[in-house]
Amino acid sequence: MSLKIIGIGEILWDIFPGGRKLGGAPANFAYFIKNLGQNGLTASRIGNDPPGTEILDSLKDIGLDERFIQVDSKYPTGTVVVKIKAGGQPDYIISEKVAWDFLEFSDNWKKLSREADVICFGTLAQRSLKSRRTITNFLKLSGNNVIKVFDINLRQNFFSLKTISQSLELATILKLNQDELEVLKNFKGFPHNSDDIGFCRKLIGIYDISLICVTRGENGSLLVDKDRHYDHPGYKVIVADTVGAGDAFTAAMVIRYLQGGTLENTSIFANRLGSWVASRSGPTPELDGEIKGYL
Repeated sequence: MSLKIIGIGEILWDIFPGGRKLGGAPANFAYFIKNLGQNGLTASRIGNDPPGTEILDSLKDIGLDERFIQVDSKYPTGTVVVKIKAGGQPDYIISEKVAWDFLEFSDNWKKLSREADVICFGTLAQRSLKSRRTITNFLKLSGNNVIKVFDINLRQNFFSLKTISQSLELATILKLNQDELEVLKNFKGFPHNSDDIGFCRKLIGIYDISLICVTRGENGSLLVDKDRHYDHPGYKVIVADTVGAGDAFTAAMVIRYLQGGTLENTSIFANRLGSWVASRSGPTPELDGEIKGYL
């Protein structure tokens, strides 16, 4: 029986130079979970406007359930202007006071929370007090046995030490990139350790986290638990853009974690999918025969 694996937070339109594409880390994550054989679901909020209606249509087109997408009568559907820099790295301009800043802890979300097997969340959708409270309540209602993946996703100035600390207290797994790791190292109140593995182990001890993953772009990843670690050098690809690659990595990592995979096996699987997505344009490319042969 497939597991209910939920991405909660922002859903939006990514506006690329060549057009727009469905985006937001929770939706990207759910898309890849679905393509990896589990029940990937997105919990978010759109405006009562044409872009919101088009998001619902797009979710149907890629096979995602739209039942947990709320519709806001006051605030518009979110957008992000994406500029691709050298090496395919994205630069984001994120619109503010949009529908996903006002997530409601509705009755069907409460039911969904109780039924969840895995919940993935980040900091961006917690930039507003309203959505932060809803996400926190969603996580707490789900219970202690649910795997909670904190995919930190630090964007612009939409995060704080308080939000990060509170999220870490709820997390089973922490996923972040190398730049985000350096931000955490420089926060007052966090353990000071220039060594990545040592710093991760301190976080594991303080917050009782089961696994930490640090993605390193073209240089692969580092996975750390309380006893072991594994460095993966990454797969070399011609990068189109890296939007969605981290979400694909997170989805693959979660699937292998649920399957009891070793750190090495998990790293191989996640890096393979993440690098493939980076070689394609947009956050949710259709999986072709090439990548399916590896998975």
